[in-house]
Amino acid sequence: MACVLSVDSAVRMRVLAVLGVALLVACSHLLFPFIRTGQDLLWGKGRDSAVTRAVEESRRMVDEAIYHTMKRDLSERDSPSPSQLLSFSKLPEPTSRAVSRAAEIMEASVQAVKTRVYGKLGRSQPPTDVLPEDVLSTIANLSGCLPHMLPPTCPDTCLANKYRLITGACTNRDHPRWGASNTALARWLPPAYEDGISEARGWNPHILYNGFPLPPVREVTRQVIRVSNEAVTEDDQYSDLLMVWGQYIDHDIAFTPQSTRKVASEGEADCQLTCKNQDPCFPIQLPTNGSGTSGRSCLPFYRSSAACGTGIQGAFFGNLTSANPRQQMNGLTSFLDASTVYGSSPALEKQLRNWTSAEGLLRVNTRHWDAGRAYLPFARPPGPTGCAPEPGTRGTAQAPCFLAGDGRASEVPALTALHTLWLREHNRLAVALKALNAHWSANTAYQEARKVVGALHQIITMRDYIPKVLGPEAFQQHVGPYEGYDPTVDPTVSNVFSTAAFRFGHATVHPLVRRLDASFREHPALPPLRLQDAFFSPWRVLKEGGLDPLVRGLLSRPAKLQVQDQLMNEELTERLFVLGSSGMLDLASINLQRGRDHGLPGYNAWRRFCGLPALETRAHLRTATANASIVGRMMDLYGHPDNIDVWLGGLAETFLPRARTGPLFACLIGRQMKALRDGDRFWWESSGVFTEAQRHQLARHSLSRVICDNTGLPSVPPDAFLVGRFPRDFESCENIPGLNLDAWREVLPQGDACGLQGGVDNGDWALCGEPGQRVLVFSCHHGFRLHGPEQVACSPRGGRFQPPVCRDVNECEDAAQPPCHPSARCRNTKGSFRCECTEPYVPGEDGTTCVDSGRLPKASWVSVALGALLVGGLAGLTWTVVCRWTHAGRKSSLPIVQTGGACLPGPGTSPETGAQPGACTRGAGQDPAYGSQTLLCR
Repeated sequence: MACVLSVDSAVRMRVLAVLGVALLVACSHLLFPFIRTGQDLLWGKGRDSAVTRAVEESRRMVDEAIYHTMKRDLSERDSPSPSQLLSFSKLPEPTSRAVSRAAEIMEASVQAVKTRVYGKLGRSQPPTDVLPEDVLSTIANLSGCLPHMLPPTCPDTCLANKYRLITGACTNRDHPRWGASNTALARWLPPAYEDGISEARGWNPHILYNGFPLPPVREVTRQVIRVSNEAVTEDDQYSDLLMVWGQYIDHDIAFTPQSTRKVASEGEADCQLTCKNQDPCFPIQLPTNGSGTSGRSCLPFYRSSAACGTGIQGAFFGNLTSANPRQQMNGLTSFLDASTVYGSSPALEKQLRNWTSAEGLLRVNTRHWDAGRAYLPFARPPGPTGCAPEPGTRGTAQAPCFLAGDGRASEVPALTALHTLWLREHNRLAVALKALNAHWSANTAYQEARKVVGALHQIITMRDYIPKVLGPEAFQQHVGPYEGYDPTVDPTVSNVFSTAAFRFGHATVHPLVRRLDASFREHPALPPLRLQDAFFSPWRVLKEGGLDPLVRGLLSRPAKLQVQDQLMNEELTERLFVLGSSGMLDLASINLQRGRDHGLPGYNAWRRFCGLPALETRAHLRTATANASIVGRMMDLYGHPDNIDVWLGGLAETFLPRARTGPLFACLIGRQMKALRDGDRFWWESSGVFTEAQRHQLARHSLSRVICDNTGLPSVPPDAFLVGRFPRDFESCENIPGLNLDAWREVLPQGDACGLQGGVDNGDWALCGEPGQRVLVFSCHHGFRLHGPEQVACSPRGGRFQPPVCRDVNECEDAAQPPCHPSARCRNTKGSFRCECTEPYVPGEDGTTCVDSGRLPKASWVSVALGALLVGGLAGLTWTVVCRWTHAGRKSSLPIVQTGGACLPGPGTSPETGAQPGACTRGAGQDPAYGSQTLLCR
């Protein structure tokens, strides 16, 4: 009985112990959130760690999406679709990509914090729909956005006041981010997003505008914009060069990167495949009865990247009363500064320069020459390589593109021609300036040539181009005479200008590329090209006559005239970037969709902004657009003039007198150009930028002179933008005025170096004037870093001082941006580095990547011999082992084979044993009764 009680007690104790543990676990489960919440209430650590986790998860999600995008693009690069080529043309340089990535991480992080963190902590979202400032600051810092939201530190040296920074930053000392690259586009009117923050116009097809839905953009193209190639009317006044210059200058001042992730996270939407609106996908819907759509329902379209700190990312720091709507980023400097030639980031400028030249030259192509004149260099990996190869080229489906200050230099041959002209002009000027001033360093020659080239871009644009576009009256009204630099003017390119107004030039693109012979007649060997046969085809320039035939065509063939019922030809609305592949792309629909993506308000909102009367009815619309048929079609599609997309509304307006735009675009373009001029501290006419003698020489120069100096053409029209008949309207290049560079000659008194004894090893010095004093400014050669003062004031009495030192930079230690491809090994050298490859690989053309040489390395012959010996040895050893095993192993159950009347011992039968009587089988050639055995060893 005692034993039973003892057992029952033990069982009860075990049951109670189990119940106690279960109760403790339950209490801990209930108590733990209270403890964590209390900790958060006391110290806020729970929230902070949750925010950190949200940012890390968002980073992983964005990077995963970017990885899947790259993986998809690589797998399809042999036959890129038109939309992929568009993405390629919109590929930003690395600095812009880093900013875009940071913005997307911040955007995803803010969304995650709003939906998850506050919910987990049992709190409601802030009533203003904006996160607290400290949370936004944490997210901005962890995502990488914060450095791109804070004002940069401006250098305080004499040269910083003499030459603009490559990024455009610090042009305005009080507002150093105005006009800088990788900053948000300016907003002249609040955006019209459907949710007030970020959602594009037309995102929700059920939302009505003045009682009407927005029409699909492709339907607008088909009914209002598109015209056949044969129906194009040519401009009787202006040459094709006017159109190309507009496109070229647009690429100097505006570039809006698309989202860096064109494939959402794994398992979610791929923007190449989905027809649903799912950020960043905003596909262009196709009509079901549309021709040429190959049964597809939509065209891929990617939203533009949001600028850091905008959209659902929250408010501007310090202003938490309302959310900051989504803004788009400009990857270029806003200024007319020839960034098409030099780039808008230090990294790109570094790629473009020839660091071994003493004259401060730009890199040129080392494989191809145009009758002794330079071509643009090829882009190095991971740069643009999506261009079409010459037909018949074996072993590759893509060819390298040209490298220039803007990544779109290879889009069409005409753009390539202008980029090449300015490359040649820079190098021509740099050589001449260095010859005049032998004491100049390579960097001084480079900066002075860059400064002149930038001034020529400003002169040609503002003196020769813009007045023709706006007309003289509108130019006087909206731009007017120059009155000096105004530091209160924000020169930042506006969203409506880059996304709508300055895209008017797309309606002046001719469907043919015309190439002419030396007599300015159709070239017998180079017939006119359709645009679709010229997109992304650098080989057309390299192998089909070089620049001269193209430039002759641009000078003496007319541009397409922008007619209200002939707005854009089929090469742009049906076959944009179609390189022999199936598919289609429509530039007009892209322009309309981009305006909606950016939340641009409708047509009448912008007319009111410009002081023009709003148009409320069809009759009112007829006062701005004379073509009644076009007015009727627009009203049938949009229902109300307020709803008309601003790009289409401005494009359809009747021209002003002696202009190529209507009143709305004249206002928007003129306002922007005035801001670019008046808000630029380095504008060529601004006091102190150039001397009076230099300004006089610059004013003599022209685009015609640039063509004379950098092509083989012996004669040109005095005004390159006026279409001319050869030879009647052409002048000999000897009569085209140009620069006299004597105005740039710098004469130094004998021994004037402010007391500097000798030079600076691996570096240079330059004299620079500041109010009341002169200074010595030091710089190092490429591959060296300055240690010591960058600037030293000159003493009136001279005197000696210790100059700074230039020390070698070990580029191989740069883990963030390794100079060599992972396939190569980096070896540091004095002032540079070398990428080394192991056999059989050799350095590629770019010098940083290893490629297969196609030869068997020397060491491989030794390896082959050793391998053969090893294989032979192993084979012999194996043979021996098999033989020994077969003889020495177990006795064979097979009979002994009789040969020549004698019985031989079978496998496993020892000689001592001998053969058993009657154990011999039949002779060779006779079939055994129960199988056979071949004697391998004896």
